[in-house]
Amino acid sequence: QAARSAGAQARAIGVASSRRLRGQLADAKRIERSRDTKGGQNVTGPTGSGKTGLLTVMVEEALRARVPVLMIDVKGDLPNLLLTLPDFTAASLAPWLVSEADPGARLALAEQKVASRRTNLEAWGITPEVVRRFDESTSVRVITPGAASGELLHVLSSLERRSPRWDTDRELARATLSATISLVLRLIGREADPAKSREHVFLSVAAEARLIAGQPADLGALLVDLEAPPFERIGALAVDRFLSKKARRDLAAALNSLLASPTFASWREGIPLDVEAWMTPSGPRTPATIVSVAHLDDEERALVLGVLLEEVLSWVRGLPGSESLKALIVFDEVYGFLPPHPASPPTKKPLVTLMKQARAFGVGVVVATQNPMDLDYRALSNAGLWCVGRLQTEADRQRVVEGMQLAHGADDADYHQILKQLEPRWFVIRNAHDRRPPQLVQPRWTMTVMRGPLTRTELRRAREQRDG
Repeated sequence: QAARSAGAQARAIGVASSRRLRGQLADAKRIERSRDTKGGQNVTGPTGSGKTGLLTVMVEEALRARVPVLMIDVKGDLPNLLLTLPDFTAASLAPWLVSEADPGARLALAEQKVASRRTNLEAWGITPEVVRRFDESTSVRVITPGAASGELLHVLSSLERRSPRWDTDRELARATLSATISLVLRLIGREADPAKSREHVFLSVAAEARLIAGQPADLGALLVDLEAPPFERIGALAVDRFLSKKARRDLAAALNSLLASPTFASWREGIPLDVEAWMTPSGPRTPATIVSVAHLDDEERALVLGVLLEEVLSWVRGLPGSESLKALIVFDEVYGFLPPHPASPPTKKPLVTLMKQARAFGVGVVVATQNPMDLDYRALSNAGLWCVGRLQTEADRQRVVEGMQLAHGADDADYHQILKQLEPRWFVIRNAHDRRPPQLVQPRWTMTVMRGPLTRTELRRAREQRDG
């Protein structure tokens, strides 16, 4: 879904069109920006094509329009939003340059970069004053589950910290509780499917009873319930027939080992997993929340993001319907998290559901990938707006041509050739709700300094500098 209205998009991207789409990239001219679209958005292109820059521009423009944004960061690039550096001085930029030069040479290089940054932004009508206002009107926070470089996140919040939803909307409360229990069971190598796992059902029943009664439902409390169940039946069966004493003892022992793990302890510390709070302005600044999992391994990323996305989905379903954009969800580098059938990581179901349903609640969803073959076809078919950079393989081009359902008098060969010839930072834009042919666009220069992935130390320093 586009990040702004038609007038606002005019600042976001320069759109170019050619008289014909048969490879005439050199003749492209800037034209009016395309109107808003409904549904999800898919950004695809190889490394170096400018995907992250395009995403950053979308995020900046959404924030300028007072639209809160939640970003999922896998590589470590999106925390660059901390680096607006509105003073445009070499001294503030020099520490962030990736250079082996001595301090004097680094400062000289920073002076060149500052001049280039100023020139490129002013070409789009963005002055240092505009950047300063953007910096002052935006609140950027970086959440790093399991790491203290950003804000720690209590991943088990829906289990261990009672949500007000238990008093207002138990269906949504159950959904997030189920995702959290699935995460816990996956961590100890047990069946985590809510419809198949008896262990999942037992823990869900025990935790829900406690939460409804206003009692603690942390892992320690659930260990007590495994030893001495506070209910006699689950469904139509006696507790011992549903899950034997031995099975409960084995589950309790596994949970206790997890509870005692020093590594797991950091997942139970920090701010609550509360998307509604993250997306609600607490003052004049528009919130931009980045959940960075770049420091986690692949399995941990899938588990944490699965719980996060279920919470996002519950939050979205609790919103009133809206035809205008109220919030934006951005997932950069979605590879492995939204794979084709039959793969089904914890992130897949909530992502597909968000791309299908979030638009009705005024929430835009943007996913980006280097390889469109990575994505489930249901997600591709729900993308209302496509931004496609140069694709080098025949399989990728074919997947994109099919997914976009191109028409308007041009044959597939035209688009295969265009996607092969695109220069970096150029994209073919296809609006599924617009009868005009696909267009060529080049994103503007980002107000954010695109430093590249930040180390943990650099992230901590960037946060302190922004807050300070």
